[in-house]
Amino acid sequence: MVSATVNCQSETCPNGNPVSRLECPTCAKLGIRGSFYCSQECFKAGSHKFIHEIAKNGADGKNLDGTYNPFPNYNFTGSLRPHYPLTGKRVVPDHIPKPEYADDGIPKSEIKAAGQPPKILSPEEQEKIRVSCRLAREVLDLAASHVKPGVTTDFLDEIVHNATIERNAYPSPLNYRGYPKSVCTSINEAICHGIPDQRKLKEGDIINIDVSLYYNGYHADLNETYPVGEIDEDSKRLIRTTRNALDEAIKICKPGALFRDIGKTIEPIARTGGCAVVRTYTGHGVNDMFHCPPNIPHYAKNKAVGTMKAGMLTFHMLSFTQMLNLGTNWGDVHWPDNWTATTTDGKRSAQFEETILITETGYEILTLGTRVIT
Repeated sequence: MVSATVNCQSETCPNGNPVSRLECPTCAKLGIRGSFYCSQECFKAGSHKFIHEIAKNGADGKNLDGTYNPFPNYNFTGSLRPHYPLTGKRVVPDHIPKPEYADDGIPKSEIKAAGQPPKILSPEEQEKIRVSCRLAREVLDLAASHVKPGVTTDFLDEIVHNATIERNAYPSPLNYRGYPKSVCTSINEAICHGIPDQRKLKEGDIINIDVSLYYNGYHADLNETYPVGEIDEDSKRLIRTTRNALDEAIKICKPGALFRDIGKTIEPIARTGGCAVVRTYTGHGVNDMFHCPPNIPHYAKNKAVGTMKAGMLTFHMLSFTQMLNLGTNWGDVHWPDNWTATTTDGKRSAQFEETILITETGYEILTLGTRVIT
């Protein structure tokens, strides 16, 4: 029962600080008693919010659970924060074949292939990458089954790493250009490349899980965005719009289709859904290299050159990724970890990715649980 003797705590209360019953909900959740105001105006004008940070963080800057923000002076665009320390690099057994960058972090073949024509895969190569894609889908679905409030992204990384190793595959992100984890987990305003850490998922979050693995000499790449518990209507619209944009873009894939038309298909769908298309990151090729030509922008009026092709018995391999931000702002900024990309305005972002094989008559989605061929 609320005491009738608590007065409005606003320092600038125009009503003379009368007895008040309007309590700050954040203070109530944190167990801080006595944060009462006589009106919404007084509540919003109050300077009590610093108390929230004191309650959440100890005097040494650490959270009550022992984690900490390694970038306390960085101007974050939204409410998401890193929760360090990161766990150590996970071990890959010696018997598992590794990509060329596994030890030094340098994808030499990718660097050499930059600017070269996209690779055409032989029938034998196609079969190898089909297997990689099937395994990657299994790993993503397993990780997604553990998404719920209270689970840390580091735990999801452990699941992905172990599931990949159990399939005698290598987690492609691990040490790729120095990336420290086996999967990318991007929450809320994080567009992509979020590093798994000790942050616990919260009811209402959205999370993108980006799984890539290397098996028998070939990479697979896919991701999806998932709700954590019940999410708000804007987040539902964002996820729905992003998935729809990718699905419609895939439908135009066939020999002779222009790479630049992918963006022409995606952007109108994004705008109709009240979203903006991320421009910094693009669709990309994937085969024996993790990232390779072609690079395919997802916005309209782009300058991408080239067409999708298929030979007599050879096919063109693409990995399409789709990233949309809520609102009209398509920009991104990077955290000081040099990986996590977030929206510039702190609004949410979603992404979906499938690995696509261009066939002589259309396309094949290799990363679906049930393959689709048209």
